[in-house]
Amino acid sequence: MIKLIASDIDGTLVKDGENEMNPELYDVILKLREKGIQFAAASGRQWASIEAIFEPIKEKVFYLSDNGAYVGCHGRNLFLNPIDPQTVWDLIDDVRKDDELDIMISGPDVVYLETKDEDFINWLVEGYKFQVERVEDLKKVDSEIIKISVYRKENVEDYTKYLQEKYKDRLKMTISGHMWLDCMKPGINKGQAIKLLQDSLDIKPEETMAFGDQLNDIEMLGQAYYSFAVGNARDEVKAAAKFQTDTNTNDGVLKILKLLL
Repeated sequence: MIKLIASDIDGTLVKDGENEMNPELYDVILKLREKGIQFAAASGRQWASIEAIFEPIKEKVFYLSDNGAYVGCHGRNLFLNPIDPQTVWDLIDDVRKDDELDIMISGPDVVYLETKDEDFINWLVEGYKFQVERVEDLKKVDSEIIKISVYRKENVEDYTKYLQEKYKDRLKMTISGHMWLDCMKPGINKGQAIKLLQDSLDIKPEETMAFGDQLNDIEMLGQAYYSFAVGNARDEVKAAAKFQTDTNTNDGVLKILKLLL
């Protein structure tokens, strides 16, 4: 019997950067809960952004935000995984040297940026519904940092290979879409966050279903027997998943969840 469902958001439930799901999903998730099945939204997004998407049922889902660095639910965090401060400052220095890249650091509740790009700020606030604070110097931010995001409007993977090589032993680094290189404490990923939930709720991997589309979803898929790649997923994700469903734009996740009902 399925007892836990976990799903990525961008590229899996919605188009990248959008905040509207098919409203039928809310009703289906509530009906699944009536059958004793928990739902976890697992994303590179900040928890506030996840909550904005799941607003009608925000008290009924778990938030696995910042690629698993934050595990919580409405009103409180349950687990935080901060990065070593020196590693944060060193990566900030390296990204500052590259005019092709921008950087954002995430505390438990707020993301911090130095950028002067108003369109970028507005996109994060209006598009992703992030809680954002612009600062003069990221290295003076007085907060635990749970994720560092290196941003480029396109092809971020190609432009950050040198960073991935340099910090491979100091950070868990993963590509999220075409724009983000997400960096967390070593060992932190969506799969580790799912395992925390499973252990806390006494749920086995064979009682877990998961959906994803990007490289930062692979560990999560590995923690669920019923692992699905959506039709638009990267080839590496399709290879890691046991099953495949329709694309995000064709409600691939919703179609499988309705079968459970």
